[in-house]
Amino acid sequence: MGCICFKSLRLKPPPSITSTVVDSQDDDDGDDGGQYPLIFREFSFEQLRIATDGFSPGNIVSEHNEWVPNTVYKGKLGDGRRIAVKRFQRLSWPDPFQFIKEAEAVGRLRSEHMANLIGYCSDDSERLLVAEFMPNSTLSKHLFHWEKRPMKWQTRLKVALHTAKALEYCNDKGINLYHDLNPYRILFDKVGNPKLSCFGLMKNSHEGKNHSTNLAFAPPEYLRLGTLIPESVTYSFGTLLLDLMSGRHIPPNHALDLFQTKNYLVLVDSALAGQFSDEDRTELMHIASRCLKTEPEERPSIRFLMSTLSRLQRRSELWPTSVKRLMPSSSNKKTKHATEPLKLTPFGDACLRADLCTMHEVLEKLGYGADDDVISNEFSFQMWTGEMQENMDHKNHGDAAFRAKDYDTGIEFYTEFMYGAPTVSPTVLARRCLCYLMTEMFSEALSDAMEAQVASPEWPIPLYLQAACLFKLDMEAEAKEALRHGSALESY
Repeated sequence: MGCICFKSLRLKPPPSITSTVVDSQDDDDGDDGGQYPLIFREFSFEQLRIATDGFSPGNIVSEHNEWVPNTVYKGKLGDGRRIAVKRFQRLSWPDPFQFIKEAEAVGRLRSEHMANLIGYCSDDSERLLVAEFMPNSTLSKHLFHWEKRPMKWQTRLKVALHTAKALEYCNDKGINLYHDLNPYRILFDKVGNPKLSCFGLMKNSHEGKNHSTNLAFAPPEYLRLGTLIPESVTYSFGTLLLDLMSGRHIPPNHALDLFQTKNYLVLVDSALAGQFSDEDRTELMHIASRCLKTEPEERPSIRFLMSTLSRLQRRSELWPTSVKRLMPSSSNKKTKHATEPLKLTPFGDACLRADLCTMHEVLEKLGYGADDDVISNEFSFQMWTGEMQENMDHKNHGDAAFRAKDYDTGIEFYTEFMYGAPTVSPTVLARRCLCYLMTEMFSEALSDAMEAQVASPEWPIPLYLQAACLFKLDMEAEAKEALRHGSALESY
């Protein structure tokens, strides 16, 4: 098939936007700094094989597992241009003409807020997409696994606003579905500007499988019907707003409960203290809760979200530094509580001492009592046994490995269970957290402990586990604060 060329819709380059998200990476994997025209074209499979070093595992840049089977590689063309290549599973698109037609539709889009599609390959049973390469990784990394500093409030607002602008642009061009919007779909260019990946504009297969991540985050209509509608994108955008506000991946059902009880301490990242007004926080929470409405027609439009986020970003730029200085600092809080003696339970004391063996004994004896309140209104383990026996087997195997202190196997089976579970089990999260601690995967352990707290806000165990994780990460002040909160919750 001949070369298909579309001229760029952008008449002049967009203004440079200084970013505070990430530091540009000047290593061999970074952007080469060259300027290349955004021309959509067909690539041969051999060209892409060479560009990715034979689809080397070392060039994989995407999340990939059984539930995310299509893999994204970084590559480099003969002219030096860096590219991202998405390789679909074989037979995902048996009809090459349908694949090419959809690729061409996405290839016509050109937005400064997107990592744009620049080509495709349809060769025998191989189906691949080629996009602009973004060298500074994903929102997931910089929001959940940051190394130098947490993402600032203004930057998080910019991510949300640019994503809304990208989605609205696609709507204006007649493409109103975005499949599986999540923090892995937001990328950062060489100067740290957020870009929405174009790969989400095409289904994962001709059969229309649209949602490949944890079903706890899927829109209600997808769970009912197995398909997406334009309003489903708004729902997924709401989950993205939750991620940006909290710095954690909070399941929507639990977030709605926290909205109703005004449990803002869990919903807002503590690292954002003093960076915004109460009014802005409340407004962002309100629009996030509207995005997560069960009935699609009750959700706001992307255009409305774009307008609201634009106003919030302007206000955040005017939020005075003097006000921030007047806000009570975390160091003052720590000083205030430093002299207060902690009354710790045996589990809390074990977390203070990082006595992982005692922590294991206590968690094993506790059983699954903490899950009762979480699942009683939606699902029961008896119901799961009847309808999801295979998934329950994963939990049972995980429990057996946990008892046997085979922590690697425990992680594997608990992870399998949580991918298929219809609701979050705080006990499984707590147990997998300890498994991660035992295998020295401290950041992963902390993430589980925080998610367990979201799932069961009145349960003190997650706070104690967070303390143990923070001690392991050499964050002693934060660890002591978590111990204090756990002790206070237990006393209450």
